[in-house]
Amino acid sequence: MTGHLERIKTFMEVASAGSFTAAARAQGSSSSAVTRHIADLEQTLGVQLFVRTTRKVSLTQAGAVYFEKVHPLISALTAADDGARAQQKALSGTLQVSCPLSFGTRFLQAPLTEFAELHPGIDLRINLTDSFVDIIKDGYDMALRISAAPADKSTIWRKICPVPRCLVAAPRYLKQAPPLATPADLPNHRCLSYTNQSEGDTWHLAHNAEETMRPVRLTPAFACNNGDLLAQMAAAGGGIVLLPRFIVAYMLEAGTLQTVLEDWRAPEIWLTAFYPPYQKLPRAIDRFTEVFEQHAGQFGL
Repeated sequence: MTGHLERIKTFMEVASAGSFTAAARAQGSSSSAVTRHIADLEQTLGVQLFVRTTRKVSLTQAGAVYFEKVHPLISALTAADDGARAQQKALSGTLQVSCPLSFGTRFLQAPLTEFAELHPGIDLRINLTDSFVDIIKDGYDMALRISAAPADKSTIWRKICPVPRCLVAAPRYLKQAPPLATPADLPNHRCLSYTNQSEGDTWHLAHNAEETMRPVRLTPAFACNNGDLLAQMAAAGGGIVLLPRFIVAYMLEAGTLQTVLEDWRAPEIWLTAFYPPYQKLPRAIDRFTEVFEQHAGQFGL
């Protein structure tokens, strides 16, 4: 019955205050609205709930009985509402987050530390894996991923920042390897494959002056689901690999790896936050995302 609960709450206010005007003031409404709610409730119940005089408003016998019956129900409902609001404000409970291994070990400590200090009532559970988890089936509250545009329609997602990639190889490998002038030369080289990327054994590359991506089919000499190991294999002379720049940055600086085919680029990938299909993000998840995004500019991606 539409509005019935609201009318009962108005009845409780009038009964407690002993005044239509005071009840209206407590609810932030008008006296006419309170009068209308009480009249509608009396009509619905078929009884008179109040005796109205110029001096005061008093409960009838039927009104007193009704007040006694509904008071514990409304009190319990109010307590439940207050408890739900308090839980949101206090940010308590468990927050389970999945994050890529290579990214997490480099960048997650700072936002995790800040979030834990701001919200000590939250128990953080972080799973580091380069595999794409099913956040609904596996029971995660959210997942951080590095990938191309999401194709998963059962989740919602938010792009945080782009993650540049580059093709790299060790100078020692390039000295003894066949010529490498264009992507068409890649099949003649030892290439290392990151098995979690959507391209699989086909790399798509476009010249910086063009928009169209060109597929290059490879037969990987080595495949792995972890970027750090692939970078180490490449630095040891194992071949050419396509990886996020943040994974190989220190090796490029040290000279153990160098970029190749610098005039060519791979499809854009992003650091993205994925969530189950909430109608509205729970406050703890929204707050964690906010803290994480505040640190994203310091990742140096």
